[in-house]
Amino acid sequence: MRIIITGALGHIGSSLIRSLPFAFPDLEIVLIDNMMTQRYPSLFNLPNIGNYKFIEADITNCDLIPILENSNYVIHLAAITDAAGSFDKASIVEDNNYSGTVKIADACLKLGIKMISLSSTSVYGTQNEVVSEDCMSDELKPQSPYAITKLKEERYLQTLAKEKGLKVVICRFGTIYGISTGMRYHTAVNKFCWQAVMNQPISVWKTAYNQKRPYLDLNDAINAFIFLIRKDIFDGEVYNVLTQNSTVNQIVECIREFIPALEISFVENKIMNQLSYEVSCNKFKKLGFNFSGELKKSIGETISILKNCNTIS
Repeated sequence: MRIIITGALGHIGSSLIRSLPFAFPDLEIVLIDNMMTQRYPSLFNLPNIGNYKFIEADITNCDLIPILENSNYVIHLAAITDAAGSFDKASIVEDNNYSGTVKIADACLKLGIKMISLSSTSVYGTQNEVVSEDCMSDELKPQSPYAITKLKEERYLQTLAKEKGLKVVICRFGTIYGISTGMRYHTAVNKFCWQAVMNQPISVWKTAYNQKRPYLDLNDAINAFIFLIRKDIFDGEVYNVLTQNSTVNQIVECIREFIPALEISFVENKIMNQLSYEVSCNKFKKLGFNFSGELKKSIGETISILKNCNTIS
């Protein structure tokens, strides 16, 4: 078996590339990353049982056909992912994310390769308390250029699936938390853990403290990819993938169990959605997937690996 992973050195990818060889023996894994974020350590100490090939390339302008030939699957993770930061570079985000997805999808279609594409639950923006993949189109109100582009990618992929027969599955991931070699700290849980360990006030958007949003444990994310491949689920459908829905308040109180003295600073932000909603993942669960992640456990692990860098008071 041969699997291509784009954006292979990021928060999710750096963990996935370490897990796949144990799930699929004799696997060849081709890692593609443009090194824009310079996460070189993601390549350090890869498992000896893995059969790896790393390619430094930008999928938006490289010749993908010779790279993807003779592959069975593409897991497409490559993207600029900072939703809050995407307002100041909307055209760059679309050029990179959408164009990259189109190129990968077209190459997969031409070569007959099955594709897992990563989207985001940030495409929702609803006044309903619970939202699912089958919601009305007016409940899809993405709040950032990043999320707008993700929705555009989804529609392109579904069109290729329906009209051309592309074998693809689209996963709307909740906000990732949990440790990995290539992890970042720009999203809620990880950012809050960093600030708390550094004795900084946790910066919370003013309207967000009691809003409920979907979150995804990194281990659940990795297991979801493995599950989709093992079950051969490439049905052109969209699936919400999340461990739980939580409020910022709940996350903060969980961190407070490890760092009781933490403080909160309320800040303004361009994403000031007043809405609170839960995202349902029943559709994915009905396929037979079981979520096992625990927010408190992952927060504890994240804080633990950071604490040694700030032991002098």
